[in-house]
Amino acid sequence: MTHENNRSKGCGCGIGTFGIGSVIAMIISFTSWHSIPWMLFHGFLGWIYIIYYILTYGF
Repeated sequence: MTHENNRSKGCGCGIGTFGIGSVIAMIISFTSWHSIPWMLFHGFLGWIYIIYYILTYGF
């Protein structure tokens, strides 16, 4: 048994534990508020923040 069998077979497309919703939320947050703490908080919320932003401010 080689070490290659124990490695994950993912595509390597992800950014750590952040999904695409979190990344989009972080981008929207930083461009809107210019604050790294808010960016991280909104990135944690992910799609919830994106839906809130669209409902509140529109596209």
